[in-house]
Amino acid sequence: WALHLKNVSISLSGQYECSFATYPYGTKAAKIQLIVSAEEEQHYVKEARLNQTLEIPCLEDTTSENLSNYPLKWLVWENGRKEELVTKEPSCPAAYRNSSTSYGQRVHLGLNNSLKIFPTKIMDDGRVFSCHVMYHLERVQKSSTTVRVFGK
Repeated sequence: WALHLKNVSISLSGQYECSFATYPYGTKAAKIQLIVSAEEEQHYVKEARLNQTLEIPCLEDTTSENLSNYPLKWLVWENGRKEELVTKEPSCPAAYRNSSTSYGQRVHLGLNNSLKIFPTKIMDDGRVFSCHVMYHLERVQKSSTTVRVFGK
């Protein structure tokens, strides 16, 4: 016996019970708790050399063609607060908005929606850069990369 769910959304989260009559033992039942998560996240660590170009892929196992149909944004986490670095809308995949005040001209969107940082600085060490792709109102895929910067 199996329950097949289509168009899964957060609203389908909850407890499900399957019960059936058996002879001669009576009714048998089993319960399962379903938790539907809106976000999937992958974590990476990337090493970079001081004053070099650092390129961080958005989603490692997704092609750029797949990403061009969805809103995408890059954020950086610093001391518990986040700053939006780059935003790209599917209506104009060739254009993006760089709204960073602290990174300014040091960040650019690469060909495969990767984040390019040039030059890397000591202040980048330990920072977490995160790419968010919104496939649906209830489905966001994230990739977070912690950067380690080394001197020459």
